[in-house]
Amino acid sequence: MAILLGCDSVSLDFPTKRVFNDVTLGVAAGDRIGIVGRNGDGKSTLLQLLAGELEPDRGRVTHRRDLAVGLLGQKDALLDDDTVHRAVVGDVPEYEWASSPRVRQVLDGLIADVPWEGLVGELSGGQRRRVDLARLLIGTYDVLMLDEPTNHLDMRTINWLARHLRSRWQEGAGALLLVTHDRWFLDEVALSMWEVHDGRVDPFEGGYSAYILQRVERDRLAAVAEERRRNMARKELAWLSRGAQARSTKPKFRVEAARELIADVPPLRNELELKRLAVARLGKQVIDLIDVTAGYPDRPADDGAAQAEPGVPRPVVKDVTWLIGAGDRLGLLGENGAGKSTLIDVVSGRLAPLSGRVKIGQTVRFGVLSQQLDELKPVWDDTIREVLSRYKRTYIVDGKETSPEKLLERLGFTTKQLWSRVGDLSGGQRRRLSLLLTILDEPNVLILDEPGNDLDTDMLAIVEDLLDGWPGTLILVTHDRYLMERVTDNQYAIIGGHLRHVPGGVDEYLRLVEAEHADRRGADAAPRTADPAAAATPASEGAAGAPRLSNAERQRLKREVASLERRCDTQRTRLEELENAMSEVDPTDYLALGEQQRKIAEARAALDELETAWLEASETLEG
Repeated sequence: MAILLGCDSVSLDFPTKRVFNDVTLGVAAGDRIGIVGRNGDGKSTLLQLLAGELEPDRGRVTHRRDLAVGLLGQKDALLDDDTVHRAVVGDVPEYEWASSPRVRQVLDGLIADVPWEGLVGELSGGQRRRVDLARLLIGTYDVLMLDEPTNHLDMRTINWLARHLRSRWQEGAGALLLVTHDRWFLDEVALSMWEVHDGRVDPFEGGYSAYILQRVERDRLAAVAEERRRNMARKELAWLSRGAQARSTKPKFRVEAARELIADVPPLRNELELKRLAVARLGKQVIDLIDVTAGYPDRPADDGAAQAEPGVPRPVVKDVTWLIGAGDRLGLLGENGAGKSTLIDVVSGRLAPLSGRVKIGQTVRFGVLSQQLDELKPVWDDTIREVLSRYKRTYIVDGKETSPEKLLERLGFTTKQLWSRVGDLSGGQRRRLSLLLTILDEPNVLILDEPGNDLDTDMLAIVEDLLDGWPGTLILVTHDRYLMERVTDNQYAIIGGHLRHVPGGVDEYLRLVEAEHADRRGADAAPRTADPAAAATPASEGAAGAPRLSNAERQRLKREVASLERRCDTQRTRLEELENAMSEVDPTDYLALGEQQRKIAEARAALDELETAWLEASETLEG
């Protein structure tokens, strides 16, 4: 493999800390590297060093001659006064970029709904991010460096971006360096991992799943003092092996080895116990939405009309019937602007529906974590210690008595940071504090709107661990696919203003939303050029990489495997009872002995048949 760029004995110091100490690494053609680490450990700085935007204090960064490097930063350098057209393609004549299938595919996949001659300064945060991504991806770079590319993107766009990056270069060509907290995205795109920590960069083979496995093995072999971090990684690994991620997208992830490592790890959630506790706290009636239609006045019409008649509400979600029970763990999917926030406002009683009925149980107490963290504004000038002093001194968590300060430490805060002002905290710290305060209010219905924003992968795992033992109803809104699949048990999606259950989870939702976009593209004229090829659908891109099983088949197999496991357990118990009863038969009664032996043989044959069926179904599901 040809080395494209690298660094040799690089060290870098900031005024308050040493970021890198004698780091040597290389990037070869064909590398697809995911970069993980705690917030503040230097992931973005590493990209800037390798891209040549920062100079090291010691050591050197080397590039192959004529190497083209494209860097997507967390903040864009777009000019507010530029049109989208100019920001993306500059002064390149239309006949040049419009004749490129690759360029048309990027424009169609990322910014088909963005006004081509609109001003950058008038775009939303998500639209601006997609414009910056499109600007970068239409270029012909040897190396792409992407810093949190999924920020502000909805799940459909994240899925498109993963497919694009997987197929952008031929095997063994180009290189990709990717910093993201989106673990599903890492597993889909990365073939190797770098972990940035304590001034070092440690390499790992395979994607995020393989990295988790190797990190556990490394920690076990080294017997490191970070016992807490190791246990968190092992619990994360239990999810990867037992849950939706235990599929064959990454051959290097040795599932059998993983299962040996997690043999003593308990299930992520005791669902029956959590349900029992939730019913005790909530009662039978929680939240029922019956034929609800909701919206706001003066909202732009779905058909593209400029405005609704002044003062006349425009529906955003229509004819929604949603029965939310005690202990339900529900995920709400939908594109940006689909109506998720509107529906959440209706569920929580903050927005009255235009029609239909909303019934909220008398014992329901809401806890809402918003994207903007508005709930922290009243305590902006207070220290964390002052804020915590207004809450109870002890809480019961996971069956143990603990204090708010201990819970905050569990979320990554130090004792010294208790004296920090809330307004001086970083985005990730404020989000963690807000989550803790929401839980300390002891709600029994918890609504989380993008709780993973600004959190690194380790902190996300800690938040997930905290939510695992939370005994109440949970409604999660997030574009982080991994977090959605990890924390929720059932997913619902808003598509075309209507809510629908997606038993097939995120895969089913993505197929539905792609089909809707394909219908729109078929109905609308191409926004960029008259060339009909410009409307090439990115859905075809993923066809070659689609799983051999449809999502419906996969869900059916999962149910069949679970059913067979229960039947096997029942049959084993029956076999044991028959074998134990054999000792009670009169040894001189040959007829009774023969009859009992026949029953045992039949029970054993039935168990063998069930185990064979379970094995075949499991191999089909995992293979």
